[in-house]
Order: sequence, then structure tokens, then C-alpha cells
Amino acid sequence: MGLQIDLDATNSADGPVVFAIAAAGVEELSSEAHRHARGQLVGSQRGLLTFGLEDGLWVVSAIHAVWLPPHQWHSGRAHGPFHGWSAYVAESACHDLPSRPCTLRSSALLREAVLRASTWPPGPMDAARTRIAELILDEIRTLPVEPPGLPLPRDARAQRVARALIADPADTRELEQWAAWASLSARTLSRRFVAETGFNFTAWRQRARLLKSLEMLAAGVPVGTIALDLGYATASAFIGLFKRTFGETPAVYRTRL
Repeated sequence: MGLQIDLDATNSADGPVVFAIAAAGVEELSSEAHRHARGQLVGSQRGLLTFGLEDGLWVVSAIHAVWLPPHQWHSGRAHGPFHGWSAYVAESACHDLPSRPCTLRSSALLREAVLRASTWPPGPMDAARTRIAELILDEIRTLPVEPPGLPLPRDARAQRVARALIADPADTRELEQWAAWASLSARTLSRRFVAETGFNFTAWRQRARLLKSLEMLAAGVPVGTIALDLGYATASAFIGLFKRTFGETPAVYRTRL
């Protein structure tokens, strides 16, 4: 993701069972498709991350983390200012971790453990480091696995629409208008979204808005401002949809974050 990564270390069975890095930046960063022998857990405290995998593209919010098993091809991109982190797990320690890429609901415990590990200077694993490494592995094993934060359609024209909506979730254009903008029929655009993301167009756009709202909540933006900025008619409409989707109100969710 554009962080200062020792590529040899990510492919080495030697060294600590887990090592981590963390960095912040104000520019969009990206990496071409690559893979490494170690498993990778990657997430952010601020900003949205896009991952390109062999079976599609995922957009992941700041409350999630992505687990990539050893040797998994992937590319990545950070959208705008971000504060990101990664933990790399020796292949020998991945045997009881998820065998396929997945999105995990991150926890404060996991984030703090990875950030602590990112401060370790090079050196052997002492008892304290070993306990933190074991905690990170246990969190990867036990955290809830969720659907990708926001799968993107593979079709280039439908993906153009999706990326425009991610850039401006408050855009109120309807399906027919987006289809005309992308030079395809409304029926084709609708079918592409369902077939390639698992969501119809309306549900996908609502999910894009809700995922953006999670980032805004984490940044301390007032609920009323979030609702208006994301195109909801009223704050109560936003709060109601948020609660139906996540099981709690935005205010409660922010407190838990």
C-alpha cells in the first residue's frame, strides 16, 4: 500500500512469527498486483482501502480489516488521506487461519496490538512480544468474517459508475441517468450490479453511503451533517437505515468505536 515494506521480510520464513508496520499519509497510494509468502492482515484507522483480488475488487472501510493468506495475488489502493497498518504472519503460523481472503470486523484490541507490534525494533521475540503476536493470531482466528465491505462490479462501464458513487455518495442521479452517463442500457447496468456484486443498484448505493458514514462517524462528524452530506432527506431517515443495517444507532456505534 505504499508503506515502507521490507519485501524480503514478507517472503521470508525466518524472523518473528508476526511483524507489523503502520504509517499515515495525505496522498493516494497504490500498489500493483503482487503476492508474498507471508499472510497479511491489513486495515486502516482512517480512509477507505480498495483491494484487487483474483475474483474481484473490494472496498473496505476503516472498521474492517482484510486477511490475505500466503501467496495470494492482490493489489491495493488508499483513497485520499489515510492511517494504515499491516501485520505479516509467517506461513507456518497460518495453518489454522482463514484459507481464503476475507473481510474481518476489526476490533480495538486487534488494532492496538498491531500498532504496538509496529513499534518493535528488529530483534528476537521475547516473552512480551510473543504474547502480543499470539493475541494478533487469536483475533484473526476468532473475529467475525463479513462479506466484502463493498464489492465492485467487474464490467468496466458499471465499475465506472460504482467508482463515481464512491467518490460522491450523495449524488442523486437515478439508475437510468447513470446508465446513460456510462453509455449502456439501464437494464444492463442493473443486471451487472446484481450479477457481479450481489446487490441491486439501489442496495449497493445505500451500502456505499453507509460505509462512508462509518468513516465519518470515526472522524467525529455530527450525525446530522453526515445525513445531509450523504444525500439523506432527514437525519432520522439516515439513523433508521443505519440501525436496520448495523443493529444500533450511529451514536451508539460511535461510542463503541
